[in-house]
Amino acid sequence: MLAAGLGTRMRSRMPKVLHPLLGRPMLAWVLDAAREATGGRPLVVYSPATEAVREHFANDADFALQDEPRGTGDALRAALDSLPDDVEEILILSADVPLVQSRLLTDLLEQRRLDHAALALTAVVAFDPRNLGRVVRGEAGSVERIVEVKDATEDELEIAEINAGLYAVEVEWLRSRIGSLTPSASTGELYLTELVTLARADGRLVAALDIDDDGRLLGINDRAELAQAEWDLRTEVNAGHMRAGVTMRDPSTVYVDATVELATDVTIEPNVILRGSTRVGEGTTIGAGSQIVDATIGRGCLVWASVVESSEVEDGARIGPFSHLRPGSHVGRGAEVGNYAEIKNSRLGAGVKQHHVSYLGDAELGAGTNVGAGTITANYDGTRKHRTTIGERVFLGVDTMLRAPVTLGDGARTGAGAVVTHDVPAGALVVGVPARIRQQDAPDDPGPAIADDGGPDG
Repeated sequence: MLAAGLGTRMRSRMPKVLHPLLGRPMLAWVLDAAREATGGRPLVVYSPATEAVREHFANDADFALQDEPRGTGDALRAALDSLPDDVEEILILSADVPLVQSRLLTDLLEQRRLDHAALALTAVVAFDPRNLGRVVRGEAGSVERIVEVKDATEDELEIAEINAGLYAVEVEWLRSRIGSLTPSASTGELYLTELVTLARADGRLVAALDIDDDGRLLGINDRAELAQAEWDLRTEVNAGHMRAGVTMRDPSTVYVDATVELATDVTIEPNVILRGSTRVGEGTTIGAGSQIVDATIGRGCLVWASVVESSEVEDGARIGPFSHLRPGSHVGRGAEVGNYAEIKNSRLGAGVKQHHVSYLGDAELGAGTNVGAGTITANYDGTRKHRTTIGERVFLGVDTMLRAPVTLGDGARTGAGAVVTHDVPAGALVVGVPARIRQQDAPDDPGPAIADDGGPDG
């Protein structure tokens, strides 16, 4: 993998091949294709300017350092110095061609072996050759050389057949000839494309795998091309999910990272973004306008126009519209989190109802608890975060404020506007500012009704 170039046309401090496509660095897609085609561990050529590439993929590939940017031929020399002596054949790939498929690489290897060629390359008759190297053939149609645009004559620039930059090479021959590369007269760089000329000079065949110009082998040089590549990948990924049983109302507006897992009978409405390690269970609907990142959504859920980050939502729960689950949140089975409700690092038990404008931070709520409109856990004292623990079947009235750390026992209730600063026993009703016990019931006694419960009908 040739990944030593910084990619200046990207206008970025980040090495080009680390720019993401569907949640994965560009290079990751190329590594996958190479591993699938060869079964071997890739070797990536990097430079001091792309040290971040080596750090990012340290566990996924081996690396060879190209000390100075002296061209693709010099990068190949650096790679050969790092190859084991028993390697007989290599693939040479550009790290900025993320749409390459393993099947094509397998065909390229087979083409070289079939022709007993010193090397095989991929050739494309391009609709727009642009600045890509031209394939110069002999009278019998054999590949004689590759000419770079900077070194091409006017007649050579008229050639539409281009070199797509993928090669399969016999290593023994390559080792004998890599030292014969000469600097380009126009740039001073060593081009690995000169190997074609050297092979023909040795009387060796250069094979060509002719492929259609479908755009998959175009390298990414700037952010416009990056966006086009992501569009193409997104189309493939979304189509794969739909063939596997996922409904997308408008797949052109659905953004699903390649790392996301979707079960059958999931429905995704327009303008949805699913990122990272997100998993969505069977029969769940992700409603329009939702963004879900690194989260697990259970079976039969509804997430509607909401943001869910690094959280878990159990089966049958309903989120939204306009809810925000911040990292560390856990919503229990059948629970409901409604309009403009926010949760952070909190756990809601089964059947909890948190409707209307409210905030729960660093809290634990038992099953069946009802959170009234405007309820807030005051979890930060200016220095530290504190926990709020709320038991089962607790009833929090409208505009309840819970100053952490505080605990409310099972069946406890708060009146509208209560500011709770001390623990509340099980079954107690507290009202006022600060809240005081008005009534003490047995834990299973529902007690008198309170005017506005903030629940689904409040």
